[in-house]
Order: sequence, then C-alpha cells, then structure tokens
Amino acid sequence: MGVIRNAKDNCLKLILGEHELFSEFLRDFINIDILKAVDPADIEDITERFIPLFTDQKDSDVVKRVNLKGDTPFFVISVVEHESEVNYRSSFKMLQYIALVLNDYEKEVNASNKKISYTKDFKYPPVLPIVFYDGAGKWTAETNFLHRTEMSGIFEKYIPKFEYELISLDEYGLDELVRFGDTLSLIMIIDKIRTPDGIRMLRRLPDDYIERLSLNIPEHLKKLIADVLTVLLTRVNVPEEEIREIVKGIEQRGIKEMFAIENYDVQETRRIARNEGKIEGKVEGRSEGRIESKIEDAISIIKELKLPVSEALRILRLSEQEQRKIVAELEKCNIPYVLGR
Repeated sequence: MGVIRNAKDNCLKLILGEHELFSEFLRDFINIDILKAVDPADIEDITERFIPLFTDQKDSDVVKRVNLKGDTPFFVISVVEHESEVNYRSSFKMLQYIALVLNDYEKEVNASNKKISYTKDFKYPPVLPIVFYDGAGKWTAETNFLHRTEMSGIFEKYIPKFEYELISLDEYGLDELVRFGDTLSLIMIIDKIRTPDGIRMLRRLPDDYIERLSLNIPEHLKKLIADVLTVLLTRVNVPEEEIREIVKGIEQRGIKEMFAIENYDVQETRRIARNEGKIEGKVEGRSEGRIESKIEDAISIIKELKLPVSEALRILRLSEQEQRKIVAELEKCNIPYVLGR
C-alpha cells in the first residue's frame, strides 16, 4: 500500500487496507460485543465490487465483509465512509450502498445454492454503515434516513428507518485514545493534529504508552505509520525534503523517531526566515559606525517591523553591551514587545 494520493484524504484511508487495524477500528469505536474479537483473517475487502457505481469521494469509501465466528456462521458487511466535511447526503448514500451490498450478497448465495433467497427461511445479513468524521466543525447531518424524508410522520411505515453510526474524532479526547493502547490509537492521535501548534500535543503522550507501542508495532505497520505522518506533515506545510528525512528515520530507527518533530513549527521557522531577510535588508551598509548609531538603527528596525526583541537581537548579532542598551531604550519608550513582556 503506497502513500495516499493527496493530503486531503484522511489517514483512515491508509489503515482500512490493513485488516489488523480494521479489527482494532471495530473494537475501539463500535459498541457491539460480537465485534470486539474479530480476527483480521476473517475480514475481506470487497470495495472494488462497488467503486465503479460511485464517483463521489470514491477514494474514501470502503466496503468490508466480516465473517463472524459462532455456532451459526453469518456475515456482517460494514460500509465505512470517511468525511472531511459534513455531507448531508450521507443517509441517502448509505441507503444506496446497503441496497447494493445486499443485492451483491443475494447474487452470490444464489449462485452457489440456487435461488436460496426465494425460500422462507433465508435471511439477509446485517449491514453496519459507518461515517467516520474528522472535520473541525460539528457533524450536523441527519443520521436517520427517516428524518431526511418529507412527510415522514404520515408515511413513516413505508420509509427505511436505519441509522448510520457516526464516529466523530473530535469527540474523542487524547486520554481516551491513549486508553485504547493500540496502533490505531496513535494514528487517530496523529489525525487530530491540524496545525503546527497541534504537534505539541505529542508531548502529552505518556512514556509507557510510547514505549508499549514501540515494542508492539509490527514492522509492516511502521511503513503505514510513516505514510500517515507524511499526510500530517504535508498538512502543516513541511517541505517534501524534510518529510523524507523524518520518514526515513522512522523506518530505520522505529516509532520513537516521530517524536523528534514535536517541536517543529514550519510556519514559525518560515516567519523567522522572513524576518531575517527584512532585517538584513534594513541594516545592509549600516553595520559599521558608532555604537550609538547602531543602537538607534536597531531600535528603529524593531519598532518598524514590530519584532520580538529577543528574535531581533539574535538576528542583528549585537554585543551584550549593545543589547542591554537597546532593551533599556525600548523600556523607556514603553514598547510592548520588550523581551520578557
């Protein structure tokens, strides 16, 4: 499985191809006891049977067939739809999928046991429709198709009443995800990071959680974690060359390497670089001369560019004596961005 085609696609797209992680997805987020012990070997991806029929967000729609163990074997067919923003067609789209999935199942069983679906005792398998939502705002779409239909009070008897399961990542706090304690939990934590500032959330992860994951994540899933991080770092505009270096470190040295990015803030780095360019342009040709002139120039630049004093002084490369005089002059002027304010 390669890196997903664009950064807007969610990391969930990456994990659904790994049945080990899909079983964790069912166990962590779906409150149905019989799904807690689903074996990855019992999961089959049948998405390709339905993709040609849908073009809307086809990169995110996944259909799984799960064979549950029991005295009477039966199937659960899960329809998982990822959304990055609210989709008010979701209940109708799920209705279409459910009909297609059941129709496909009926054709399959009739082919092996001629027209069994026409017999009295035949039953259709349950379908579990899921919307996974990781958008910033609240999910406001109706989850029950009945309530999406006009005059539902009058025609309620004749309208499908199913609901899809909504999993909104924003409703799961960091502590709750950590309690899951599996590989999927780390991926979901990463998926909650939306800005460079959000990377600092990684600092709050308990040491024992990180250590446990480092020991338990199999080699073939480390590549997937690296792909997820590629999506994350692309979101916060980290240059491709730097992404490759970070990903290479994870693949070679393990999952702990990802925490090397916790202090990385690309927007801050670029802002400082821009300020360096501005200051260099202002002081060009004026670096020599009396100390008083240098101090006057430095104060003028700080006021004009409204820079943090500590940052400006570092870029100006002034002596400690010159820096002290500049800070003293700025304090006299009651400048609000004096160091320490």
